[in-house]
Amino acid sequence: MRFVYFFVLLCCFAWGAKPELLLLETYKDQNISGWLMSEKLDGVRAYWDGKSLVSRSGRVFAAPKWFTKDFPLFKLDGELWSKQGDFEVIQSIVMQKEPHEGWKKLTYNIFEVPEAKGNLIQRLALLKEPLPQYLRVVPQFTCKDKAHLAQFLKEVETKGGEGVVLRNPQTPYIAKRDDSALKVKTFYDAECEVIAHHKGQGKYKNLLGSLTCKGEKGMTFDVGSGFSENERKNPPKVGTQITYKYQEITKAGKPRFPVFLRVRVKE
Repeated sequence: MRFVYFFVLLCCFAWGAKPELLLLETYKDQNISGWLMSEKLDGVRAYWDGKSLVSRSGRVFAAPKWFTKDFPLFKLDGELWSKQGDFEVIQSIVMQKEPHEGWKKLTYNIFEVPEAKGNLIQRLALLKEPLPQYLRVVPQFTCKDKAHLAQFLKEVETKGGEGVVLRNPQTPYIAKRDDSALKVKTFYDAECEVIAHHKGQGKYKNLLGSLTCKGEKGMTFDVGSGFSENERKNPPKVGTQITYKYQEITKAGKPRFPVFLRVRVKE
């Protein structure tokens, strides 16, 4: 099955303080010559507070002690990841409430050392080789110009990657959305709430044809593609949050060509 549905009781999880995180703006043809670029990993965001791996919402992941035993005592920001196109598997591993052997499939991929001084390269250099078994530093490449960015984005997407992250290397870690950190994708993704089902026609007769969804700013739109046959037989329930991808936002404020990706599980 392409997509996995998870139902968890939030009271079973440990919760800590919600971390203040760097968030990405969208690339809009800015001058990015001399910036650093890296692959945007399609994993699960995790903040290492020196003792535990914490989700964006403050849930403490049940990482096994053998996974984090050699991590540094200072804070890190990164992504729990395995390989391109493996998001559902990654999510299924980290959402379990007890440590388990599935974590052996993952690595913690670092793109920031939030409280360190210096530029981005100097901050990442605090993670000295050899690194612990499950710790990686996300490779950073200097972007020459927009043509170089386009070439790198194509290479990443050809391998099945999600996109590219651009960072102004001279900017310190800013724990909010900031235009010194940008995401670049052919397709972008967002979350919305399912508010209605519509039956299909032709080969989709008696199956799901499309969903009507409500986005973050209250706009409504239909999502009719990206579903597997099983998902058309058992569509996301009304009230469910889903993740979809799209090409751009129209002048009317709606996503152009929205495509279903997955049911969103609260981290």
